[in-house]
Amino acid sequence: MDYSILVNKDNKIKSNYIDRINLIKTKDVEGIDVFVEEKTYNAYLDLKNFLFEKNIEIGISSAYRSIDEQINIYNDFINRYGKDYADKYVAIPEYSEHHTGLAIDINIKIDDKYPSNNNELMAQKKYYEDIHKYLKDFGFILRYPEGKEDITGYPYEPWHYRYVGKFIANIISENNMCLEEYKSSFSGILIVNKEKGCTSFDIVNRISKLFGIKKIGHTGTLDPLAEGVLIVCIGQATKVVELLTAEDKEYIAKVKLGLKTDTYDIEGKVIEEKLVEDVNIEDIVNSYKKTYMQEVPIYSAVKVNGKKLYDYARENKKVKLPKKEVTIKEIEILDKFNDSFVFRTLVTKGCYIRSLINDIGNDLGCGAIMTSLIRTKQGNISIDKSYTISDIENGNYKMYKIEDLLDYPKIIVDSEEEFKIKNGMKIFNKWKIKDKVMFFNKHNKLLGIYEVDNQKLRVWKNFN
Repeated sequence: MDYSILVNKDNKIKSNYIDRINLIKTKDVEGIDVFVEEKTYNAYLDLKNFLFEKNIEIGISSAYRSIDEQINIYNDFINRYGKDYADKYVAIPEYSEHHTGLAIDINIKIDDKYPSNNNELMAQKKYYEDIHKYLKDFGFILRYPEGKEDITGYPYEPWHYRYVGKFIANIISENNMCLEEYKSSFSGILIVNKEKGCTSFDIVNRISKLFGIKKIGHTGTLDPLAEGVLIVCIGQATKVVELLTAEDKEYIAKVKLGLKTDTYDIEGKVIEEKLVEDVNIEDIVNSYKKTYMQEVPIYSAVKVNGKKLYDYARENKKVKLPKKEVTIKEIEILDKFNDSFVFRTLVTKGCYIRSLINDIGNDLGCGAIMTSLIRTKQGNISIDKSYTISDIENGNYKMYKIEDLLDYPKIIVDSEEEFKIKNGMKIFNKWKIKDKVMFFNKHNKLLGIYEVDNQKLRVWKNFN
C-alpha cells in the first residue's frame, strides 16, 4: 500500500490502487455511514482520543468517495455554482484525493454542534490551526496548506487531512512542504550501515518504500556477505551518484588461507584445498600496494557481450574474464592467525576485494578466500557517520545535502548569474575554477554543478 500516493488535478487515481484499499465503515458527524482506509482510520482514532483529552472534539465529515459519488458531488456543484466554481473547489472524478481512502475532512464540535457549511468551517480557522501542530505525530499532513495554493491547485482547507504515515509526515512538516513538493523535489543522501545478508538493492528498495520515492540509487554495490558504508542518494541527489562512486573506498577484510572457491569467498563452492605451510604473508600483502590489471570475478554484474558474468557462471559457461586497472593505495595486516589474517586496504573505484584476496592467495601458493568484509569508508565518509536500516526506519538518522559530501568550491551568485545557471548557460570563469564548482543562490539553494570548459564554465548538473 502506497501511503504517499499523489492524486491531484494532474495525477489520476489508478484502478488497481482502488481495488487494494481495505476500507473500514464508520459514521460521519451526521450519523451517516462513511468509509476510511484501515490504517488511516486507526490513526484518526488515536488523534481523536488525543484531542479529546485536550477538550477538542472532532468528527469526520467526509472520507472515501467512490468515483460515482465524486461525479454526483462535482455535478451538484456545477448545477449550484457553475463550472468555474466547481473546478476551483471540487476535484474532477478520478482526480480526487478522497478516492484513496487516505483523506479525511474533519469537523470540530463547538457549543455542542458541528459546522454545517463552509462559512462556518472557515470561522473555526483558529481552532483548526491549534490541531495542525499535532498532525505529524499521528501520520497526517495538512493536505492543502495556506500559501501553497499555486502548487496544490486548491484553496487553503484547514480541515482536510491526509494520512501518509508518521515517517513521511514528519519530513513534510519539518521542511514546510506540501505533498506535491515532497514527491517532486525532496532529495538527500543517507549513509547506511549495510548489514550482512542483504543486497544493496534490498537496501535501496526498503528506503524507496519508506520514503515513498522511486528515484533512489546507491554509489557502490556491496555483496550480501559484505557490510558497512553504503551511500544512498534520494531524488535529485541521484544526479551525483557517479561522483560519489568515484571516491576511494576503505575496507577491512578477513581472509582464510588454504582454500579456493568459485566465488572467491566463503559462500562459494570449494574447488581446491591445500595445506597452509609457513608463508611470508607480510611481504606478499605489502607488494600489492600498487596499480595493476585486476581480473573481474565471474560472480559479478559486469557485462560481457551484453550478458552479466554471474549469468555465465550459473549456466556453467566459460567466458574470458575482463580486467580492470585498479590501484591499491594502502594495505596493511591488522591481525594474523595460523590459517587466516585480517587486513585493511584503501582502493580506487572498481576494485574487487574478493579478487585482490584471490590474487594474494595465488601468490602465496596456497589459495585464499574472503570470509568477511566491512566497508569502513568511502571518500571522506566513515562508518561512524552511518545508520542501520532499523535506525532510519525509527527516525534516528541524518539526511545529508549534496553539498555536504562533495568537496568542490561553493559560490553564491547574483540574480543575473542565477538566471544563466537555471537556463543552463555558460558562465565566464572569473573565479579561476580548476575542475568543478557548486553554485548557490542568495537563499543557499543549490542551483547547479558546473565544470571547466576552456575559459568558461559549463553546466554539469542542474538542480532546478
